[in-house]
Amino acid sequence: MHETGIVRDVIHRLEQAARDAGAERVCGVDVWLGALSSFSPAHFRAHFDEESRGTVAQGAALRIVASEDIADPNAQNVMIRSVELEIPERTA
Repeated sequence: MHETGIVRDVIHRLEQAARDAGAERVCGVDVWLGALSSFSPAHFRAHFDEESRGTVAQGAALRIVASEDIADPNAQNVMIRSVELEIPERTA
């Protein structure tokens, strides 16, 4: 359940970023997994695919970097590194 909550928080943050930018959808996201985050890239991807269904993040290209550095101060964290958004063109 803890892992689902972490991924739900990531999805929530992506939805907020999309809303703030007036975006229609999230096209891609770069995620960093700390060495002690309890996620492998495949495990995170499975949770992400499940939790993003029906959201603006569904189908987003997910690029994952998994750290192996257990001494990193963020070793227990999952961090969004960048987000690509599809923002509709405004007509004058």
